[in-house]
Amino acid sequence: MMYIIYKLNIGEMPAGATSPQDNDMTMPTPQPSAQSTWYRDAIIYQVYPRSFLDTNGDGIGDLPGITAKLDYIASLGVDIVWISPYFKSPMKDFGYDVSDYCDVDPMFGTLADFDQLVARAHGLGLKIMIDQVMSHTADEHAWFKESRASRDNPKADWYVWADPLPDGNPPNNWMSVFGGSSWQWDSRRRQYYMHNFLVSQPDMNFHNPEVQQAHLDCLRFWLERGVDGVRLDACNFHFHDTELRSNPPAVNRDTATVSDVNPYGMQAHVYDKSRPENLAFLKKLRSLLNEYGAVAIGEVGADDSLAVMAEYTADGDKLHLAYSFNLLVPQCSAQYIRTQVEQFEARVKGGWASWSVGNHDVQRVASRWGGAEAPVAFAKMILAMQLSLKGTPCLYQGDELAFGEADVPFELLQDPYGITFWPEFKGRDGCRTPIAWDDQAPAGGFTSGKPWLPVAAPHLAKAASLQEKDPESALAFARKIIAWRRQLPQLTRGEIVFFDAPEPLLALRRDLAGERSIVAVFNLGGAAHSMALPQAAGAEKMAGYGLPGELVDGVLQLTAFGAWFGLLK
Repeated sequence: MMYIIYKLNIGEMPAGATSPQDNDMTMPTPQPSAQSTWYRDAIIYQVYPRSFLDTNGDGIGDLPGITAKLDYIASLGVDIVWISPYFKSPMKDFGYDVSDYCDVDPMFGTLADFDQLVARAHGLGLKIMIDQVMSHTADEHAWFKESRASRDNPKADWYVWADPLPDGNPPNNWMSVFGGSSWQWDSRRRQYYMHNFLVSQPDMNFHNPEVQQAHLDCLRFWLERGVDGVRLDACNFHFHDTELRSNPPAVNRDTATVSDVNPYGMQAHVYDKSRPENLAFLKKLRSLLNEYGAVAIGEVGADDSLAVMAEYTADGDKLHLAYSFNLLVPQCSAQYIRTQVEQFEARVKGGWASWSVGNHDVQRVASRWGGAEAPVAFAKMILAMQLSLKGTPCLYQGDELAFGEADVPFELLQDPYGITFWPEFKGRDGCRTPIAWDDQAPAGGFTSGKPWLPVAAPHLAKAASLQEKDPESALAFARKIIAWRRQLPQLTRGEIVFFDAPEPLLALRRDLAGERSIVAVFNLGGAAHSMALPQAAGAEKMAGYGLPGELVDGVLQLTAFGAWFGLLK
């Protein structure tokens, strides 16, 4: 079942068409139409299937569980449902280690279940975005089993293999994100294979055109089933330096992508990822997506993520949008947020960002930025702020319920990343615990069995069942602010300008031709603040956004975690 929004972006040539250059004519660069850039008005909602809803009692969420909650997701007012990997997998990295790209792991259901999910989503006006993990597979994938069997089989060059140095050491100093060397000795081939993540996640050799085509064929399989978009995991990890040159030391340590206890951040990753050859592959991928009117968002984890984001979304022929870990950092200030957005805008060439403050890889934003006892008011303000930045917002399941980070004891940890770096880094389980749907049901209504991770007691106190009854809840606010934003094209399509404000205030303006400009100020702090706001002189306070703040005689007065929106004359 296809859900076609557009067939071809303006400015992208179908096969066999002639370009202006072919006719030796000089023509202006065509601008993408509003129809072809519909994703710029959208909001993405990420579902982590293992923890969303379990329908068969095995303690692990599944595809029928997502289908059962699509009405809830639609009620939020979001547009795109991004589903984290559900493919066949040994689950050593919980689905990000794929052993079959064209089938559903039995723990999540069947292909028929997926088809039903897509059909129901489309019936509700929702689009489905799937996670594609192309840079590496599971070591149980048939491709890798064949590749490691010998040095001369048909897939021998499908993965990154290298001979040892004369002393037996790995070929260079490249490191794994999950700890240690990114090279693993294989006794069958008597060579090392590369793994940017777990040892059981060997990296594919994208310099081989057959590897690129195999992934495009797998993606086409899902596009034919009606998928509307793809989220590319670790999309700048596809290519490596063919000379296998060692990385130099980092000048500025990368703590946005990895924890500061991880030595991975001590290298400048110039040779093991973000290689220039990736641009040509992304163009091939975009060409395929254009056939189906589908979109692509790329996850970028790099030493200079903003530069890579700008490069990957430039010129309308690669990714539609990209996001990085730059707003997923442990601490955050108003000036930091401003800097990230301004730097991206300064570098981008017609591309588009997706600003995310939470996902399945980092501590939940309520705890990460708001502290262990962050009030619901903080979660409301952060959501309003996120929805006001220029770019497509990406929300993580449970953030609309103001869930904080769950405390998972070491003996219940599942995440190999956390187990390796415990206790300084506790891993990603705290943001992956199951959703509490019903405060009166066992396991919070997530499962009738034993959940794979415990349902957090503080989440039970914020269960969806309770918030549905409370007009002042975080859930009610999320629905209200999303619906309010949808009526304001300035907040989706408008240009963004920041102006100076004392910490912890973030002040900005959104401008769109033909519309009155919107001024917005957010108090990221837990105490009241006031400031003179001449930029809002004569502005009319907007109604309907549901956060406290007043402009009195040119002075803006904000309570703790308050915000103010005004329309300029």
